[in-house]
Amino acid sequence: MKIAFLGAGALGCAIGAALTEGGHETWLVDSFAAHVEAMSRDGLQVDDERGTRSVKVRATMNPADVGTVDLVIVLVKSFHTDSAMRGALDLVGPDTLVLSLQNGLGHEDLLSEIVGRERVLAGKTYVGGVLRAPGHIQSGVTGKVTIIGELDGRVTPRAQSVAEAFNRAGLTTMVSANILGTMWDKLLINVATGAITGITRLTYGQLYSEPVLKATSLAAIEEAMAAAKAAGIKLSITRAEDAWNMAAEGLPAAFKTSMLQSLEKSSVTEIDFINGAVVRWGERLGVPTPVNSTLVACVKGIERGMTDRQKEEGGA
Repeated sequence: MKIAFLGAGALGCAIGAALTEGGHETWLVDSFAAHVEAMSRDGLQVDDERGTRSVKVRATMNPADVGTVDLVIVLVKSFHTDSAMRGALDLVGPDTLVLSLQNGLGHEDLLSEIVGRERVLAGKTYVGGVLRAPGHIQSGVTGKVTIIGELDGRVTPRAQSVAEAFNRAGLTTMVSANILGTMWDKLLINVATGAITGITRLTYGQLYSEPVLKATSLAAIEEAMAAAKAAGIKLSITRAEDAWNMAAEGLPAAFKTSMLQSLEKSSVTEIDFINGAVVRWGERLGVPTPVNSTLVACVKGIERGMTDRQKEEGGA
């Protein structure tokens, strides 16, 4: 299978390296010049439980270098989804599928507007990765599940073929007849910790030792569960406490959420697609979401402060 990753950060590289080693023609498309140059020159350095190795990957900043592919896997930051996909239409041929593995809700609608809903698959992955340096990642693939599916809930041969390609490459993958429920399950886990750690700047070890923050997290999760119920979504997570516990499963005390990592780099976060998605669904369905609304407002305030400082420094 010919596969292109639109967005080749730590997660895209972790999955992309596995698919490359599994024999697929895999391309890593990213706008981070130093990262692409390092991978092209030296290969992708992968650290995992097997040690450290170099994987010879195909990397580029220009989608036109790749040509049309069988599958585009979208892993750019949520707020770049629209512009990134519109700038990568050279990847899309008559039979190309487009799969989002991004966190949060709403990407599939954006992608559908650009390439057509009939091409779009949805998915969630629990694979992890950390970008150590340009061209160098820590990969967490073993034992981590990826779930994909059709937006209408059908189990189709094309979805099964993608799952089979992943599985043959050592990526545990299944096709779900309830991918929307799966996406909401993952959303609950993101809601549990992302915004709270971004606001407080706490690691997981610090967060999970503060009862008052746990209470805030549970309240945010319960609002999201109420919105999902009103939307007719079938969740597999039935208690807020379970989402809270699952969020930390297998992670070290020093772990930092992606939202905290973004703020530490003075980068805009994906809050609009996580807690913000809960707020939008709540407004649409008449479900109160005061805790999530407050978390969104706080993160937006932090982002505003960062932006103002950057402008001041730029004008200095």
